[in-house]
Amino acid sequence: MNNPAPGKPGIDPTWCSSAKDIVTTALGTSQLWATVGYGIVNEVYWPSTGQPQIRDFGFIVSDGKDWWEIKRMHDYDVTTPAPFVPLPTIIHRGPSFTFELTLVPDDIRDVLLVRYRLTPNDANAKFKVYPLIAPRLGVTGRGNSAWVNRDALMASREEAHLCLVANEEFARASCGYIGNSDGWQDFDRNGAMTWEFDSAPDGNVSMMGELDSNDGWVAIAFAESNEGALTLARSSLAEGFETIERRVEEKWKKWGEHLECPGDWGHPIKDFLLHSATVLKICEDKKFPGAVVASLSIPWGNTKDDLGGYHLVWARDGVQSGLAMLAVGHIEEAKQMAAYLIATQQPDGHWNQNFFPDGRPYWTGTQLDETAFPILLCAKMLEVGALPEPHRCKTMVRRAAKFLVQHGAVSPQDRWEENAGISAFTIAVQIAGLVAAAEFLDDDGERKSVLAHADYLNRRVEDWLYVTESSFVGRHSVRGHYIRMATPEIFSGKHGLLHIANRNGLQMPEADIIGLDYIYLSRLGLRSASSEELSNTTKVVDAELRRETPSGPSYYRYNEDGYGEHDDGRAFDGSGRGRLWPLLTGERGHFAIQLGEDVLPYLHAMIKMTGKCSLLPEQVWDAATIEEHRLFPGQPTGSAMPLLWAHAEFIKLAAAIHNGQPIELLDCVHRRYNFIRPEPKVWFWRSNQPFNSLPLNTEVVLEEIRPFIISARISVERETDLNFESMEAAFGIHQIRLDRSLFEGEVEVVFTQQFVGQDDSTRYRIGL
Repeated sequence: MNNPAPGKPGIDPTWCSSAKDIVTTALGTSQLWATVGYGIVNEVYWPSTGQPQIRDFGFIVSDGKDWWEIKRMHDYDVTTPAPFVPLPTIIHRGPSFTFELTLVPDDIRDVLLVRYRLTPNDANAKFKVYPLIAPRLGVTGRGNSAWVNRDALMASREEAHLCLVANEEFARASCGYIGNSDGWQDFDRNGAMTWEFDSAPDGNVSMMGELDSNDGWVAIAFAESNEGALTLARSSLAEGFETIERRVEEKWKKWGEHLECPGDWGHPIKDFLLHSATVLKICEDKKFPGAVVASLSIPWGNTKDDLGGYHLVWARDGVQSGLAMLAVGHIEEAKQMAAYLIATQQPDGHWNQNFFPDGRPYWTGTQLDETAFPILLCAKMLEVGALPEPHRCKTMVRRAAKFLVQHGAVSPQDRWEENAGISAFTIAVQIAGLVAAAEFLDDDGERKSVLAHADYLNRRVEDWLYVTESSFVGRHSVRGHYIRMATPEIFSGKHGLLHIANRNGLQMPEADIIGLDYIYLSRLGLRSASSEELSNTTKVVDAELRRETPSGPSYYRYNEDGYGEHDDGRAFDGSGRGRLWPLLTGERGHFAIQLGEDVLPYLHAMIKMTGKCSLLPEQVWDAATIEEHRLFPGQPTGSAMPLLWAHAEFIKLAAAIHNGQPIELLDCVHRRYNFIRPEPKVWFWRSNQPFNSLPLNTEVVLEEIRPFIISARISVERETDLNFESMEAAFGIHQIRLDRSLFEGEVEVVFTQQFVGQDDSTRYRIGL
C-alpha cells in the first residue's frame, strides 16, 4: 500500500437519519441486523442489536456525464413478499433509469447480501455503478481503518472487522476520509471517480468501488478478524444469492404461519398487525433471546455520534413487546422475554433504566414502572397458562414487589425519564404490580403487605394528582383534572413547580401541566373511564393535547414538551418542541374502548403515520411541510423509528377491540378494585412521604426501611408520652402501628422520630 488517502482523520462522524423504511434480519444463527432509510442500507448491527457497525451503504450511478446518489433521489418504493417476510425490494426511479435493490441477510453467516439491478430507459445508454460504504466499527466513526485488498474493500477497528466484496471483482476501488478524500467528495468535486487511494488508517473513513456490471450482488460481512470477514463474504457469494434468499424467505414464512390475528380483521389492519409482530421479532437479539431493543435507530443520528441511541433494552418496552407477542399467539417469544427480564433484574429487585442486550447498563436511573411491568407480564402469563419456570418467576416477582414496597409512591424518574415524583401512569402500574404480586407470594405476611400498600397508594391517587384549581379549570369549564406529575413537594401539602426538560430551565406550576398518563388508571382497572375525574381530564386533554393530522388524531406527551425538532425543522439538540406521538394515539384508542367510543379512527391513524414500509415512528410532524428536512404533516420526524412500543401498542389495541378490554387488565386487579377507589383501613406514613391528616376509622402505620423509634405525646393536658420501637415486618420494612384508641378525643398525634444509631430527631404532626 503506497497511496494513502489525504485528509486524515476526516470530519467529525455522525450516524444516519433515524427515519427508517424497514428493518430486517434472518431467522437463524446469523447475528446481523440491517436497516434501510431513504431507500438504501444504513445502520447494520452486529453481533448484537446493541451495536451498529456502519453508518450507511449506498450507491452512486453515473452515465459518464452526470451522476446521482441513490439516497438523494427520494423517488422510490419498498415492498416485501409478505407482511411477515421482511426481505425488502426497493425500486428507485431516476431521471433516465430505474435502480432496484433487494436485501437478504444470510441466515447462517454474519453477512448481508444486496442485489442491485440498473435498468436504463434507453437500452443504448452506458452507466456505471459505484457502491460506497461508511464503517462505524466498534460503534463509533473515530479510529476506523480502511484499505483495498485485491477484490475486497476492508475495514477494521480493534476487534471488529468488515469486508465488502462483489460477485464480480471491482474494476477500481478507493478508500478515503469522509469530508476530504472519500468517494462522494470525488464525484462532487470532479464529477467522476478519479481517486484510487489504497488505504485510510485511523479516522472517519469511507470506501468505494466501481462495478463493471449493472446487474449483480455484493456481500457485507463482519467477523472478529479480517480473514474471517473475507471468508464469510466469499462463502455467501459462493452459495449464491437466490439459494440464500429462498432459505431465508421460507424460514420467515414458517414463523409467520403461526401468528394469530386477534379479531376478524381484513386489509390493511390485519397486514399491519402481522407486520408489527414481525418488527418485534426482528428487533430481538439472537445471542440473548428475549432481549428486545426499543428501536434499531438513533434519534436524529445524522447530527451526532451517539453511542446509545435507542438500540438498548428498556424493561418497560420489553414487557410491551411480550404482551403483544401473547396477543398474537407467540407464547414462546413471550416466555423468552420474561426469562430475559428475570436474568437482568438487579439484586435489590429493580431493573436499570436501560441496558445493552448482554445486560450491561447504559443509563442507570430508576423508574418504578419498569420494576412493576415485569410483574404484570408474569401475571398475564399465569392467567393464560403460559408461565415460564414458576420458581424463578416467583423469585423475580418477590424481589420486584419488595423494591416497590420499600420505595413507596415516588419514582426517581417518570416514564418519559425526565422528572422525579408521582405520575398517574407510574403509580397505576405500581398498584397493579403489587396486587398481581400477591398471586405469586407464599408468605401470608408478604401477601397482606403488598395488598395493603397497593390499597393505600390507590386511595391516595387523587390526593396527589387531581387538582381543582389551574389555568385549565375555568378555560374548559371543569371542576378539576389529573395533572401529569406531582413532585415530592406534594407531601408538604401543596403542588410545586415542575421542571420542563428540554426547555432551557423552564419551570411551571404542576397544576398547569397535563398528559395522557391518567388513562392508565382506567386501563389497569383502578378507576372507571366514565368517572367524573377521568371525564373532566379527558375534556381538557382532548382540547389541549389532541391534534388532527392528515393521518388522523394524535397527542402530545404533555403541554410545553421540548423533546422534538425545532420549529424551523432543525433536529432536536437538547431542546426543541415536542411533537405528536402515534403511541399515544394507541393509548387514547384503548381508552376509547372503555368509553364505548368509535375506536377505528385511532387504529387507522396509526397505520397512516408510518413510513415507506409501515414502520411506526416515535413522533410525527405537527406543522406545515418543511421540504428541506423531509417533514410532512402527520408523517415521521427524525425521532426513533421504528418505535417498538408503538408497534406493540397497535397489536394490543387491535386485540383489545376484539376482546373488549385491554390485555393489561388483570383478573386479580379487576376483582380487587372493579374500577372503584378503595377505602383502606391502614395508611402508611414515612418521613419522606408523610401526610398531615388521617381519615376517620383509619389506622396509621409508621414505616421506614431502617429501624427507628418514636416518642408520641397524647396531649399537653394529659402529659402522657408513649415510646415505641419499630419492628421488622415483611420485605425488611420497619414499622410501628399506632393504635388510634390511644388518642381517642385528640385532634392530632404529635411525635418525635429518631433513627436508631443517630442522635438527631424530627418532630411531626398528624391530624386525626
